[in-house]
Amino acid sequence: MKYRVLLISIIALTIAALFLSEKRKVDAPVRPDPILYFVADTERELGRLPVAATRLSDRQEIQIGDEMAGRRARFSPDSSQSEANVKEVEPYLIQVGSRVAAHAHRKLPYRFHYIPRSDFINAFALPGGHVYVGAGLMELMDSEDELAAILGHEIEHIDHYHCAERVQLEARLRHLPLHELVQLPVQLFEAGYSKDQELEADREGTRLAVLASYSPLGAIRMFEAFERLYREYVVRASTPQEELTQVARDTLAGYFRSHPRTSERIEQINQMIAEEHWGNMTRERPLEVAYVFWTERARRAYFAKHYQEAAGLAKHSLDARPDQPLAWQVLGRAEFALADFSQAGAAYRKLLDSTPTSEDYLHAYADSLAARGDNSRAVRELQIWLTDHPEGSALAVRKVELAGLMLVAHDRVGAEAAVAQLNAAFGAAWPPELAGRIGWWNYRAGNYSAASNYLTQAAHQRLDDETVITQLGWALIEQRDFEDALLRFDAVKGSVPFSADTRVLGFLPRAEPRMGSAVAHWLARQKDEALREFSIAADAQPEWLNPHWTRALYSPTVAKAVAEMQTEKSKRQQARRADRNQPTA
Repeated sequence: MKYRVLLISIIALTIAALFLSEKRKVDAPVRPDPILYFVADTERELGRLPVAATRLSDRQEIQIGDEMAGRRARFSPDSSQSEANVKEVEPYLIQVGSRVAAHAHRKLPYRFHYIPRSDFINAFALPGGHVYVGAGLMELMDSEDELAAILGHEIEHIDHYHCAERVQLEARLRHLPLHELVQLPVQLFEAGYSKDQELEADREGTRLAVLASYSPLGAIRMFEAFERLYREYVVRASTPQEELTQVARDTLAGYFRSHPRTSERIEQINQMIAEEHWGNMTRERPLEVAYVFWTERARRAYFAKHYQEAAGLAKHSLDARPDQPLAWQVLGRAEFALADFSQAGAAYRKLLDSTPTSEDYLHAYADSLAARGDNSRAVRELQIWLTDHPEGSALAVRKVELAGLMLVAHDRVGAEAAVAQLNAAFGAAWPPELAGRIGWWNYRAGNYSAASNYLTQAAHQRLDDETVITQLGWALIEQRDFEDALLRFDAVKGSVPFSADTRVLGFLPRAEPRMGSAVAHWLARQKDEALREFSIAADAQPEWLNPHWTRALYSPTVAKAVAEMQTEKSKRQQARRADRNQPTA
């Protein structure tokens, strides 16, 4: 009797708290963890409350789920992946999901949706048949069997009325009529259910996957992967190579608050394998869209400045699916940052072959050829490509790139002939993009006066072109005009000229103006200011610490100054460490 009174008191207090929370509107940042934690903490108690005497009909449940799914589609967060990736992954998700759902007890219109956000490491189901899987969760998978296990788990939350019972529970707690239930927050279904319901979904979801000819090991490997991720990023609070967003951390923390222990879930599946004689079902199918997630990981590794990892992941992805422009972009930029200019040139050549009209790819290919060092061969290779692709970018752009490589190769006759043709076309008023480009080629060829003239002309026509302004700063350094060079670098060094759209590769935050400022200060004997800027630039773009990279792209003056600053910084760091280790009197 005493325990019954206690339980009734707990339930009454909980309902009262829910009522007050509905009445009081509190402004707070929108994050997933409040709802996740609330459901996790209350599910085990509230789940025991009786639901309506009669279940929702299938028609009512489907109607509620469809309304919620429609609302989620209208207000879904921005994607972190390209539309092309979504078109690759979602049909595959539907195919696997339909195969598993065919064995469900309830014959509902099961529909499967891909959430293209890398920070969404979760899957959930809505009443009536909608199942959602996040990109962050699929990224953990190595096999189609793991995906089938996840989909089976979510299908069983619908198949065994867990979603419908949550709707009825909320209806009773909030005193909502049926027509208002469609306004329930979708996040209520992203969180976990009671321990018994979760274990039931594991058990029956694995059974669905096995009936669809998948290995039960998919479920075990999925649990193990999730546990590893949780321990690495949440429990240990370490500093991993790829930091999770706060949304991802909150999702993981809420997931593990609301779900049974991993060891218990694995033990249950192992017991089923023994009892159902599934021990010979060990062969797993490859995840056919794994290359999408390898490319996404490569992109993130590149932005995190882990260039070797980015290049390796991009190659792995391209081995599986060669026709991926984004993977070739990541590979090209990663190899360029590693100063492997031959590999970078090969990657850009692939991109150019597929998109010969791209001026950006042509510039990157020519830059890689020039940085490689074999300049006469570079000229021949570009000439061959231009001859084989007459349908490429504008003729003037092609002539500028060829003239630039000839300048670097000290082919004075060929370069002057190409420039003369451009002078005949444009006279003294070259388009700014062409003037800026030939100016930079002159800088790389050591013709600093000509470089300054062309870049000044381009800068006057495009006052907001940060690339041209920065390049003009480098040319002014070679003319010992440090004050004017600093003005140029200071005008742009605080900017971040990369696309905020994370669905494309974009650029790293530009450290180049910072390093330009450092070099100008260093050559002007302003060492403290130089080292301060040098540290910022080197941290943001570690390529500057690679002498081969610096010598390949900038003048000998710049390469020497960067090496001297690196040495001076190391000396000062050693001196500070020695001072700290000195015994006090």
